[in-house]
Formats: sequence, C-alpha cells, structure tokens
Amino acid sequence: MFGRAPKKSDSSRYYEILGISNNASQEDVKKAYKKLAIKAHPDKGGDPEKFKEIGEAYQVLADPEKREIYDQYGEDALKEGMGGGGGGPDPFDIFQSFFGGSPFSGGSSRGRRQRRGEDVVHPLKVSLDDLYLGTSKKLSLSRNVICSKCSGKGSKSGVAPSCVACQGTGMKVSIRQIGPGMIQQMQHPCNECKGTGETISDRDRCPLCKGEKVVQEKKVLEVVVEKGMQNGQKITFPGEADEAPDTITGDIVFVLQQKEHPKFRRKGEDLFVEHNLSLTEALCGFQFVLTHFDGRQLLIKSNPGEVVKPDSYKAINDEGMPMYQRPFMKGKLYIHFTVEFPDSLNPDQVKAFEAVLPAKLSSQLTEMELDECEETTLHDVNMEEESRRKKQQAQQEAYEDDDDDDDMPGGAQRVQCAQQ
Repeated sequence: MFGRAPKKSDSSRYYEILGISNNASQEDVKKAYKKLAIKAHPDKGGDPEKFKEIGEAYQVLADPEKREIYDQYGEDALKEGMGGGGGGPDPFDIFQSFFGGSPFSGGSSRGRRQRRGEDVVHPLKVSLDDLYLGTSKKLSLSRNVICSKCSGKGSKSGVAPSCVACQGTGMKVSIRQIGPGMIQQMQHPCNECKGTGETISDRDRCPLCKGEKVVQEKKVLEVVVEKGMQNGQKITFPGEADEAPDTITGDIVFVLQQKEHPKFRRKGEDLFVEHNLSLTEALCGFQFVLTHFDGRQLLIKSNPGEVVKPDSYKAINDEGMPMYQRPFMKGKLYIHFTVEFPDSLNPDQVKAFEAVLPAKLSSQLTEMELDECEETTLHDVNMEEESRRKKQQAQQEAYEDDDDDDDMPGGAQRVQCAQQ
C-alpha cells in the first residue's frame, strides 16, 4: 500500500526559505532573516504567507536546540515536540523582538499595519470659464503636524506611561442594566487619556505641543484646475491631511463644483446656448455675434434662403469644451433656436404675407362647404392651470360621492345579496 509522496527533505525546507546552507552560522541566519523579512513584510507590500514562513524558519534555525532537533529528525518531529505545531509565536512578534519595533510603524504598534488617517475633503467652486480656460487657485489651510520638538511623543523625556485607568488600551467598557436579567455593555474612549492609552505628567509635557503630540500649521496649496475638467472631479494632494503619531497621513481632496453660467450650458464635452429669433429672421435669414470664453467673436449666420423652424438646433464643430488632458480637441457648440411670433397682424400685413406665403387651407373650401359648418370661437389656454383645475374637480366629485353614501337610511352600506 502506497502513501503520499514525501515532501522535499524534511530537514532542508527552512534553510531553503532563508536561502542559506545547512551549515550556515547563527550570524548568517540572522542576516538572511533580516534581509528577507523586511522585503516580505506586509506593510511593504509583501506576501503575508511568505512573511509567516520566513518567521517560522527563523524561529527554528535561530534556536540551537530546535535547530539540532530539526537537523536530526526533521520538521514533523520538531512539531510533535512543540505540541503539534500551529501555536507558535506570531511572526509579527518575532519581527518586533528582532528589530525592536517595526520600522514601518514607529515601533509602537507591535509590528501591525499602521492606521490610516482620514482624508480631508473640501468643495471648490469654479466657473464654466475656469473649466474651459483652466486656472489655478491658491488656498490657505490649517492642519495638524507632528510636533518637531518632541517628535510626536508628547513628553520631554520621550516616554509616555500607559494609562492606568484603561490599561493602555485607550478604551473603557461600561455595563448598565436595562431590564430584569438584561445588561448592556458599551465601549467608549477612556476619559483619563482621551483614548490615547498614555498619560503624561504635567511636568513632563512637551512645552511646544503641551502633550498633544501635534501642533497646528498653516499651509498654502496651489490647486491647478486643468482645461476640460468636469463638475464633481477630484483633485488630490496625497499625504497633506492632518498628521498623527503612528498614523499614515491621509490626503486632502478638492471636489470641483461648477457654478451656473448665464449664457452657456455644458453637457459632457459639448456646450449649449439659447438664441431667440424674430419671425422675420427665421424666414428671411439672420446673423449675430457670440462671444466665447476666450474672448473670440464668433459670427453666427444662416444660409441664404434657409428657414429656421421653432425649437430646432444647429451645431458648430470644435467650439465646445476642451477635452480633459487633450485640450486641443474640443466638443461641439449647439445653438437652440426659438422663434418669437408677433401677437397680431394688421390687414395690410396679412395681405403682404398672403402674397408671398403658400395658400391657406381655408381657401380650398367651397362656399357650400363653409355654409354647412358651425362656426366656433378659440380661447387662449394655460394647460398647466387647466390640468390643475380638472384634478381639483375630480377630487371634489369623489368627496361628494362619499357624502351621498353616508346619507343612506340607517347608514346602510351598498351590498349585493345572493339568492337563497
């Protein structure tokens, strides 16, 4: 009966992990571990499983007794002697004991990943002119920075004892009874240390930051708004938010908020503008001047003999918004035309129009056909008010129907009886 194929030499795997020979000295083991552990540390983007293997190999080969057992009897015998394995020291603890604290986390977080500070988000109002032409704005901001005098320790001695009230955790748990046999457990920041887990005596407080570990600093940031940027687009300044000890500094993020423009409207890479034409311009031709964002005067005119219909659009290529990061390419400029009709015409004007415009449909009817028709009168109507009036009328009728049902003798309800 055949079992599973054995792994590579059971007493060589740890040496291969560290990249050393089986007769390497203790100094060689330490050097190999130091080099590989720093490279594979998760805080430097390394593989956590690889980092764990490196720590496991170092734990065995750095101990002369464990190494001797491993060399003679292999990995399985070593694990059995340690109680079956799987319960060894945390590789982060091994790393901390070797280096005296993680070089990636300030030495105070037991080799764990650092907490990342919050990003600071500011809205930045810009005009459509700014987004078309591009601009830069200088903004003065206040932020917290690590105290330069105490290097973020908060104390003159550089030592901050653990808070007695919370045992250095920065959190306290309170329990209260909310009913018979029912309790509620709540966790909240420690009042004594304000959630820091440390207490600094008044005498030992840093004279610059007063034990707060950070001081305020004013900084001027130049925000560059590039041509073609969009409403809601973000401009990020990495690592410029509030600093705090043992914390990766967050970013300052500016979010563009476009203000309304009195003449132009933007949709993606295109611009829209409204223009009113008189009836004469719509029928006989028009021309007008449009001033663009960059000061250029655009002459807009119709083609000879062209009739512009109400609610129609015309487009001009390459006169829209510049494309983001491709400013020499632009969208389209759309012009939406509305036609203003005169309120009334005098008889002479009517005759003049009839002479040049197509014949009226009514002129195609015979006198006999007209005599058989009933004459009507047209009234001006506001459709919004008409819809509102009909809705109110329907609600009133429904209310009156309910009143009629309540007036039935004896309050009887309308029911339909089945025949026995």
